[in-house]
Amino acid sequence: MSTTRSTKRSAPGRADGRGRSNPVAAARRSRAPWVLAAVVVMVAVGVLFAIYRTATPQPGAASAAARDRYAVGSPAVGALAPDFTLPNVTGHPAGAAPVSRLSDYRGKTVLLYFHEGLGCQPCWNQIRDLQNNPTVLSGLGVDQLVTITSGPGDLVAQKMADDRLTAPALVDSDLAVSKRYQANQYGMMGDDRDGHTFILVGPDGHIQWRADYGGSPNYTMYVAPEQLAADLRAGRTGG
Repeated sequence: MSTTRSTKRSAPGRADGRGRSNPVAAARRSRAPWVLAAVVVMVAVGVLFAIYRTATPQPGAASAAARDRYAVGSPAVGALAPDFTLPNVTGHPAGAAPVSRLSDYRGKTVLLYFHEGLGCQPCWNQIRDLQNNPTVLSGLGVDQLVTITSGPGDLVAQKMADDRLTAPALVDSDLAVSKRYQANQYGMMGDDRDGHTFILVGPDGHIQWRADYGGSPNYTMYVAPEQLAADLRAGRTGG
């Protein structure tokens, strides 16, 4: 009498015909909960990190948002600001104006303001509002606002006097300094005038922040002091 052996195998992880369990399947079953838990933890950590990144200001994040409003020309942050010498017509007849050098301000934090000048009343209003709200800049550690524009020196001096503006008004008649700073590349008048550029120069002579507001597409010729302070603060933190 012949005997037929059963070829049916036991299901994974179940006892075989001899009552023994499958060790491979059992091991897989024992690891499965841990693997699943690890995946859940990794996903949770990733979600929490994404929330943290979104809710917490990151270095440069505010700066990037601010730069939707302005360009950044060259020389930019970190560069040594090129030294220059220009006549300062504030309170002086153009022909007798003393000269001012950027290096004269070494050891101080200076905000250079290149602007379109004559014919741009918002540019002069910018100086007026910064002058009338001195804590806006002093609160950011700025020691001196220095304005720079082209045009006839006598007319710039007269405009400063008419608007009762006392900040240093340096006259860059041939745009030599403006071109070195590329401040004439961001305006609505082509490259024959400056646009609306702010450059913060630190005590060591290096540029800490720069914003060229006057370029396309917005051609901004006035920035509210509070907005300027916010952009400067954000850009300086990001840098």
